[in-house]
Amino acid sequence: MAGILAKFPAIFSLNEEFFYPRNIGLIAFPFVAAYFARKNKLPFRSLVLPFGIILVAALYINLLPDNPESDTLFLACIHFPLLLWGILGFVFSDTKINNLPKRLDYLNFNGDAVIMGALLLLAGGFMSGITIGLFSLIGLQIEKFYFEYIVVFGLAAAPLVATHLTQTNPQLVNKVPPIIAKIFSPLVLVMLVIYLGAIVYAGKDPYNDREFLMIFNMLLIGVMALIFFSVAESSKEEKSGIDIWILVLLSLVTILVNGIALSAIAFRISEWGITPNRLAVLGVNILMLIHLLLVARMLIQTVLRRKKSWRKWG
Repeated sequence: MAGILAKFPAIFSLNEEFFYPRNIGLIAFPFVAAYFARKNKLPFRSLVLPFGIILVAALYINLLPDNPESDTLFLACIHFPLLLWGILGFVFSDTKINNLPKRLDYLNFNGDAVIMGALLLLAGGFMSGITIGLFSLIGLQIEKFYFEYIVVFGLAAAPLVATHLTQTNPQLVNKVPPIIAKIFSPLVLVMLVIYLGAIVYAGKDPYNDREFLMIFNMLLIGVMALIFFSVAESSKEEKSGIDIWILVLLSLVTILVNGIALSAIAFRISEWGITPNRLAVLGVNILMLIHLLLVARMLIQTVLRRKKSWRKWG
């Protein structure tokens, strides 16, 4: 079904530039949500709200006027997959918004699914290269057919297959995310500190350079995702004191980066007024700052508790 949805432009002669930016999230998230609804045996009445929101949002985004210059359309296309991701988390958590352990499990699931999905895509790309090469050796050029049907259905199936593998074979990936978090957390911390110094040295100005501010925010989102993923992984096993301190320092530096981005957005709004883009970025940065402050507070509390425990036993 996901593959058929991905082929809608070919089946119904739709403009691909119109269809895919609006509906790329629909090809993956609702079907993975349906997988968890079936796996967790959720009652039909609890699924009315999440899938009703998906339906209304899908109708809304596809009824928006086709104006590539529209800020509203651009923002809707960016945030629609994020809405679907949130709804998937709601279904994953058995439609119980206060189920904190399930929410942490959802963060872990995202890391596992991304790793498994990347492995599947690498293996699929390798197989596709061999297949096309073998057919070309006997004089048959299958590239057009292969990419239009095999690759499209394979890409649509990848999120579902990755999800199924993480749920039925957790031993395949559950040792990889902690290693990735452990390796990259200190590396990202060093990179961020050096990068902040390099910004000053290079004289870059996020207050007046729009493209630089966009890249700055993308960096911020990536680092914040790593922090949350590391915190979620730490819920599985006891972290060493060094690992906790690295996360504390990383969260504090990220709060500093967020503060720079937030002040730059506020400056641009005060100078050139409010636009849908600036308002959306302002809201996202405020949400990220709140979450980073909460995470940093909890990490610092963990460090302080450990210090008290060491003194007691000492």
